[in-house]
Amino acid sequence: MNLPVNNATMLESFPNLRRTTCPYCGVGCGVDAQLSVASDESGKLFQQLISVSGTPEHPANFGRLCVKGSKLAESNTLNNRMLYPSIKGEKVSWDKAIATVASRFTDIIAEHGPDAVAFYVSGQLLTEDYYVANKLMKGYIGSGNIDTNSRLCMSSAVAGYKRAFGADAVPCCYEDLEQTQLLVFTGSNAAWTHPVLYQRIERAKQINPALKVVVIDPRQTATCDLADLHLAIKPGSDAAIFNGLLHYLDSQNALDTDFIQRHTEGFVPCLEEAVQWCLERVSEFSDVPAAQLRQFYQWFMHARRSVTFYSMGVNQSTSGVDKSNAIINCHLATGKIGKPGCGPFSITGQPNAMGGREVGGLANMLAAHMDIENPAHRALVQSFWQSPTIANKPGLKAIDLFDQIHQGKVKAVWIMATNPIVSMPDKDTVAAALKQCDMVVVSDCAASNDTLSFADVCLPATGWSEKNGTVTNSERRISRQRGLLAPAGEARHDWQIICDVAKQMGFSGFDFQSSCDIFNEHAALSGFENNGRRDFDISGLGHLSLRQYDNLAPIQWPITQFSPEGTKRLFTDGRFYTASGKAQFIAIKPELPQQQTDDAFPLILNTGRIRDQWHTMTRTGKVAQLSQHIDKPGLHIHPKDARKYLIKDGQLVKLRGKHQSEQGNEAFCLLTAVLDKKQRRGELFAPMHWNREYASHANVNRLVAAVGDPISGQPELKAAAVAIEPWHVAQWVSIVSREDIELGALSHTQAYWHKHVLQDGVCYQMAFDKFDETQQQWLKTLIHVEHQQLRLQQPDKTGYLLLNDKKQLQILLWHVAQPLNHNSAWFEHLLMQQEYSDEALVDVLKNQTSAEYQQGKLVCSCFKVREKTITDAIAAGVNTVAQLGEQLQCGTNCGSCKSELGTLIKQHDSELGLNIMPSLELAQEVI
Repeated sequence: MNLPVNNATMLESFPNLRRTTCPYCGVGCGVDAQLSVASDESGKLFQQLISVSGTPEHPANFGRLCVKGSKLAESNTLNNRMLYPSIKGEKVSWDKAIATVASRFTDIIAEHGPDAVAFYVSGQLLTEDYYVANKLMKGYIGSGNIDTNSRLCMSSAVAGYKRAFGADAVPCCYEDLEQTQLLVFTGSNAAWTHPVLYQRIERAKQINPALKVVVIDPRQTATCDLADLHLAIKPGSDAAIFNGLLHYLDSQNALDTDFIQRHTEGFVPCLEEAVQWCLERVSEFSDVPAAQLRQFYQWFMHARRSVTFYSMGVNQSTSGVDKSNAIINCHLATGKIGKPGCGPFSITGQPNAMGGREVGGLANMLAAHMDIENPAHRALVQSFWQSPTIANKPGLKAIDLFDQIHQGKVKAVWIMATNPIVSMPDKDTVAAALKQCDMVVVSDCAASNDTLSFADVCLPATGWSEKNGTVTNSERRISRQRGLLAPAGEARHDWQIICDVAKQMGFSGFDFQSSCDIFNEHAALSGFENNGRRDFDISGLGHLSLRQYDNLAPIQWPITQFSPEGTKRLFTDGRFYTASGKAQFIAIKPELPQQQTDDAFPLILNTGRIRDQWHTMTRTGKVAQLSQHIDKPGLHIHPKDARKYLIKDGQLVKLRGKHQSEQGNEAFCLLTAVLDKKQRRGELFAPMHWNREYASHANVNRLVAAVGDPISGQPELKAAAVAIEPWHVAQWVSIVSREDIELGALSHTQAYWHKHVLQDGVCYQMAFDKFDETQQQWLKTLIHVEHQQLRLQQPDKTGYLLLNDKKQLQILLWHVAQPLNHNSAWFEHLLMQQEYSDEALVDVLKNQTSAEYQQGKLVCSCFKVREKTITDAIAAGVNTVAQLGEQLQCGTNCGSCKSELGTLIKQHDSELGLNIMPSLELAQEVI
């Protein structure tokens, strides 16, 4: 994407370095963007993004970026960008698009009322975008029907904080992770999902070996490499672990009775419930040995400072709010809150989930952390906005929203910067809802995804590098996401699109000239009649000039006249935002996931994230390097379970969901089996990223029932009852192509395929349960194109090689009885080659790679270090992760691969029969 420059004399006004914020997870890393000016063939100058690096001074990352963040320049291309508005697939002007959206929403509201329309927005929006969307829906349309995909991420944590503290107030800061004596990860694989924070913790443990780390997770993840203790719990049993901890602390007289008496309420009924959870009962309920539980409880008891770091493994549950409060109860009971190195710390998944919470992006909230069910708050917000109305009840949360669309009660929905067809549970119901909805509007930067195919109106929005506003990370730190380049094509900022629709609907209050204007109004509302009564207050940032706004440094709220430099920690004075000023204990009755197994559906499926991909792969999927670590959608299964179900490593398996069967729906997923001893027996794990852009049958959320927490509405995405069986393959086809392939009729069959992007092309692997006339005809059409064709018939496979008129490889295809092991580096080499000898062509058709490209899978994405290079170095005597980094650079940038490096070292030692515990020095370096 290019920013036009009028002439050379203007170049000085375009700096070659701009500072912005990463658009991925909730860590909120600072990014230094390197820009340059170039000219096109006509001599016209333009500015372009060259590279990115971490901002050394940014307090979230201090110069570090994960592998996804470090590839922002590579993902920031025009590939798959929506560049103009369209209606029913036809390009239209912005005026027509805006008029169409405004008139349809106006007509539906007039006929059916304000609750017949809804917005479904995203943690990818900037705070300013979020603010005007919430203002339009709740203050002008008059409905609470604006919810966000952050509902799927951290809404249970929000509800837990509000029940305990009276406000959605995260008490901790990142420094607490380094200053604590005991760090408890629960429901978080931070090594892969928040790797920059994980590195900070890793460094803290190296400096202070006395720091204890406990991981509570059914899976043995990469985060466990840092752990002194791993509690491999039964899925969903987290609340019992913390109820048991509270009981244990009480039995050992280890409670902070002074803090409880002075600063809390509700302790007695909370303890009455907790004392029913003795060590033995917790052990039986959670399937964790009592000795391990006792060890954890003793460490928590003896640690003066403790942080519990929790994420979606806790939140994505039908009892996620209770789990959050069970954690908070233990911190309140020991006074481990509001102090350095202490507190219950919810980490968010999206870059601006926190900013969305600030402005009322959830259906049950008002702007500035005010409550939609509080009449005084409603009057205050309406008075400040001078709006014609105000929503007087909570709107529809995500699951209920799509259910009401399906029932025809919500007749128009505007989806902004998210892909619910992939991310929501029970995808088939969501798809059916959008298919029959009267009006579906989608504003996005992507030109195609699973959701866009249901849109009546498509609106091109700006993406990262073009958007200009603020985001708030998980420690309440507001940072600027600065516009680097001009909008691509006809794209507009989300706030501009929303304001244009609002004005077309006849509403005032949306005459903002810049995101700075919106931020100033947002800041002013936060301080309006506040006087310290509400937690969210950034009035100290009010009335910023454009220059001040552009130069805004990262800062943590609250920011007031009394704390102009921001606030590191909350509740340092023991005062909370409840009516009494005291924190509330909540009595918790632990419950297992709602969907349980039976004879027909005997396995529990857990969904989650992998290291190098992000959400539904709209950005990361098109970066070749990010597809090499894990290049296909896999299903992790314990080897003993695999034997039980006659499944082999690398085999395609078919998954069916219990809830779909109950609905008479026989939809399924096809995934590649990955035998994994780190899985618990009877449980499976699959990543949620793959969509119809990259795989045929890998949307695992379709197998998850649309059930959620009764308080937060957050879906239970961590537990689905499923059945598994091998999927018979009659024919495999592997394709390397310079261009995307038109799948045509294949997309409507049960044929399996997945693709991953190469540097100069794409690679497909396909499998057919029957290779009938439809599939054979498609294959013939693909290979009988107007290119020079070479064919090699072998007993086990047939290879086709097609060259274009420049004698460059166009398509390489094999159909075989068994799947080929893909070698991305070799494929990329073939696509870059200019000429081939006859001998080389035969080797290609035989799938014979040279030794140079037989280096195994990519382990270190940052420096492109593959497995064989690493194992060769280990065999030569390099026996620590630090030494591998010194010799090969692997593990020295984002650090996400350190877990695998340590595993390769351990595997080598095991093969040599060195069944000994590593030295303290080695153990520290492995982590």
